[in-house]
Amino acid sequence: MEIILLGLTLLCGGYIGWAIGANDAANCVGADIGSGKMTLKQGIAITCVFSFLGAILLGSKVIKTVGKGIVALDQLEPQLSLLVALAACFGAGTWVIIATMRGLPVSTSHSIVGAVGGAGLAIGAPVIWKKLLDIFICWFLTPIGAAILSYLLFRPFRRLFYMVVPRKFHDPVVTFFIFATSIYLAFTWGGNDVANATGVLAGVGIMSSKQAAAFGAIAIVIGIITLGRKVIQTIGFKITRLTPLMTIVAEIASGINVHVYTIFGIPVSTSHSIIGAVAGVGLVKGIKMINKRLIGEIILVWSLTPLASGILSYLTIRFIKLFFR
Repeated sequence: MEIILLGLTLLCGGYIGWAIGANDAANCVGADIGSGKMTLKQGIAITCVFSFLGAILLGSKVIKTVGKGIVALDQLEPQLSLLVALAACFGAGTWVIIATMRGLPVSTSHSIVGAVGGAGLAIGAPVIWKKLLDIFICWFLTPIGAAILSYLLFRPFRRLFYMVVPRKFHDPVVTFFIFATSIYLAFTWGGNDVANATGVLAGVGIMSSKQAAAFGAIAIVIGIITLGRKVIQTIGFKITRLTPLMTIVAEIASGINVHVYTIFGIPVSTSHSIIGAVAGVGLVKGIKMINKRLIGEIILVWSLTPLASGILSYLTIRFIKLFFR
């Protein structure tokens, strides 16, 4: 039974990594593609390469939080810990794929954290509620912080750009910054979100943090290549009309936001961060420039994500325990 659980857990770890790549690639390059300065193929290539590097070089701290900070998986019986990991990966991955097929960006951090909590409750394992509360507070602050930062940065950045950069160099300098900020964003995304794919695999001892980062990064890259286009179109074209300078500022704000949380090992939503930043620069031109209906739909899905993933993982464990009693 344990060998079957081990194999299924690894399979589900790859499944959620694929789902994360499909949904979250847009967080790194959706705005760039929407600005017209980057092609879809260039965006996908940048995300694949630099999210992989971010996962390897920066991902270990958040992996530890997801793997042991919500439910102490390393302290459970091996079979129970594998069961939690399997159900959490399956529940979170399934919810993310449902949202992706609708072209909606969701928080994979919210999804895996809710799923781990739901799976822990299903087997009666102690959930570390204080850590969950800390994470929830950071979730609430993530889009707000990114929106405020991008709103405050845009006007001084634009003023400085036109003062310093000669007119004939505007286009090449803008293009350089578009690519540079998307690289930075992909790097920080890889560092934070690889934990959502494989943190539980490290938590149950199947892999080390570095091995889990590499495994998750590969799965994420496959997700980007196969299904990453849908949500890219939402962020790039449907929330607000972005000028190239707005895109640069949004990505600087979002990247700094996620990077700070990653340093402290806190899993936050890169989706929340980039959408908050995009909305923040959009507000510079007024609320009428924001697609309020779409923002409302995204916020609704965000609010449902931890609960839906938790329910899916809880039901997965109940089904497995019933079937394999």
